[in-house]
Amino acid sequence: MSTKEQITKEQVFEQAKQQKLWAGHLIAAENLSTETLDNYTPIDNSVIGQIASGNADDVDIAVKVARDSFENGEWQRLAPAERKAIMQRWCALMHEHSEELAALDCVDAGKPITECLNTDIPATIETFEWYAEAADKVFGKVAPTGSAALALIVQEPIGVVGAVLPWNFPAQMYAWKVAPALISGNSVIVKPAELTSLSAYRLTELAYEAGVPKEALQLVCGLGEKVGAALGQHMDVDMVSFTGSTEVGRLFLQYAAQSNLKEIVLECGGKSPQVVFDDAVLDDAAINDILSAAFWNMSENCSCGSRLIVHSSQKAALLEKLKEGLKDWKVGSPYNPSTAIGPMIEKAHFDKVSHYLQTTKDEGATLVAGGNIHSELGSGWYVEPTIFDNVSPDMTLFNEEVFGPILAVTSFETEEEAISLANLSSYGLAASFYTQNIKRAYRVASAIKAGTVSINGFSEGDITTPFGGYKQSGFGGRDNGLEALEQYTQTKTIWVVN
Repeated sequence: MSTKEQITKEQVFEQAKQQKLWAGHLIAAENLSTETLDNYTPIDNSVIGQIASGNADDVDIAVKVARDSFENGEWQRLAPAERKAIMQRWCALMHEHSEELAALDCVDAGKPITECLNTDIPATIETFEWYAEAADKVFGKVAPTGSAALALIVQEPIGVVGAVLPWNFPAQMYAWKVAPALISGNSVIVKPAELTSLSAYRLTELAYEAGVPKEALQLVCGLGEKVGAALGQHMDVDMVSFTGSTEVGRLFLQYAAQSNLKEIVLECGGKSPQVVFDDAVLDDAAINDILSAAFWNMSENCSCGSRLIVHSSQKAALLEKLKEGLKDWKVGSPYNPSTAIGPMIEKAHFDKVSHYLQTTKDEGATLVAGGNIHSELGSGWYVEPTIFDNVSPDMTLFNEEVFGPILAVTSFETEEEAISLANLSSYGLAASFYTQNIKRAYRVASAIKAGTVSINGFSEGDITTPFGGYKQSGFGGRDNGLEALEQYTQTKTIWVVN
């Protein structure tokens, strides 16, 4: 695709059918590897094009380019207002190409096109716009030293940043990392998930068209065990921001320890509770929020509210309303605007989710709704939204992250029991609960161990609020908000003697 060509979503879909979509390295250098991988869409498991398959040598070249660019200052020494203007031009191009970007995430990740058009891409652009606007509005400090000295506390860009992205929100996670890292003056190397590299490639092309130096923002495509590991182990990468599984997050901590002690920021898994107290109002808005928390994005979402912890007096009525609400969650082709649930991302993940369906039945939970696999659709990796009741804390479904549309329902009797069940997890990314008692709301919000707690609704917050987790859900920093800038900067004290 030409960076000056505006592509419609229909054209993207047609290119996918013709195996013409491409995502390659965007590295400001020559002599790069030429190996490729076939790119399959989870919609029907067909080949839609190819991506570059990078290696440690490609990463090394990209890091050298990024380091030279950072030290030369072509991006980091621009006035913040200049970086802001370039990023705003980039945002204008994203608006112009929003339909194309949405279609790329749809075909690449199997995400419903309506969700991509109405949520993911608008949120991606909003993230870039917000950090662009913040560029010249973040100030340092002057310490209260007295008249003998002047002490300035300043934030400086950390240097060469590796951004390792997940596959579940390709464009949006690109924005969460690239926007704050780039606006802070760093040189950024993006490693998109090998399953979903298309929108990252296109966004980076648009960045160059807007005026971002090619040396300051680079893309290295390929497998995690090659490209991601090489970034984590590189002696001249200053920090890595990673979103993905807790298992791989642990590897990045090892890579840092074994190399240059680079800073690591992790946003990993979750097993988020939704708690419904006996005084909760179960109106249409609450039902929609509970279902959205559980099944949005095919539940391939680390803040997924996959544990519904409900007071016994409310459970029967709630389950009936949830079953009624599920009628709006249509399973089908992501190309169809009415589809709410598309396929699992790949065969291995589909097999994992299918295993949880069978394991939960075998362990004695009660199937309330769903439970079917739509093998007649496309790839056959389509799992309908499923609700299991009587899931006890010793069951697999209560404890392990499924990353698929299976909701576990567990009863409680007292507030103390509800809090205990909510916190009975190795994760702590998000939580939500429903009550009309303001004193209880404060007590419970304070007691739940999670990075984001929403009351009487499901939310991850917005771009102004930091996002990240407790326990095994996160480490080292937060995405979003002004707090995200902290992970991409170093704090320096400049002490001037009078």
